[in-house]
Amino acid sequence: MSKTIAIIGFGEAGSVFAAAAGWEADACAYDVAPERASVMHDIGVACGADLRDTLASASLVLSLVTADAAADVARAAAPLLTDGALYCDMNSIAPQTKREAAAAVDATGGRYVDVAVMAPVEPGRLNVPLLLSGEAAADAATALSRAGFADIRIVGTEVGRASAIKMLRSVMVKGIEALTAEMMLAATRAGVVDDVLASLDASEKDWGWSKRAAYNLERMATHGLRRAAEMEESAKTLAALGVDPAMTSATVRRQREMAGAAPICDAQRSEPA
Repeated sequence: MSKTIAIIGFGEAGSVFAAAAGWEADACAYDVAPERASVMHDIGVACGADLRDTLASASLVLSLVTADAAADVARAAAPLLTDGALYCDMNSIAPQTKREAAAAVDATGGRYVDVAVMAPVEPGRLNVPLLLSGEAAADAATALSRAGFADIRIVGTEVGRASAIKMLRSVMVKGIEALTAEMMLAATRAGVVDDVLASLDASEKDWGWSKRAAYNLERMATHGLRRAAEMEESAKTLAALGVDPAMTSATVRRQREMAGAAPICDAQRSEPA
């Protein structure tokens, strides 16, 4: 098929991007789930018979598969890419996994680009922030912009840098979600949801994350042992309410390990206000 854009994986991200951009005749998609073919038809993109068919003439490839399949898909696609094709790996995977995928793609004449999608594709769609890294990042930024993406930033020439930012940010974002669930399950069982949330509102500080991170680290270094002891009691409270204190028990360990630790970042070396 003579298509300039290839989409590997046509789940939420692939279908949302294709529909929002209106690629239609310019794009060909492939997904291992046969039922996705009807979605491709509805959006107007061509349905590739297999990877070879999908990649046959594409100069821009978007890999949007599941995290556990990303490296295998890159290795399978590598020998099928046209010479110089931009392989944009947009999957949420570890930097070392992306470097492994890059080695396979680059070895066959493709150009691998580490792309981190930094927000949910809905409602962001083509305005979702993209971070790019790799030797071909500048060319990929141009190609992605032409394809309709509006928020693109190059963060370096090293494959893995964009994904490192995404993965480490996820430690906080997904960690807060997990802590929220642990707290709310227990607060609900204890009948104190409104009071707990009101207390959190009262203590909330309007700080950017640079200042917040420095403050949190300083508190742990100075008071980690005392806080670890307190969190052990919090873990007992959760357990008594029938909630597994998975996140809280890990907090006990981290607080204890950080007690008396040397400053981690420059911001921490300055006394937080």
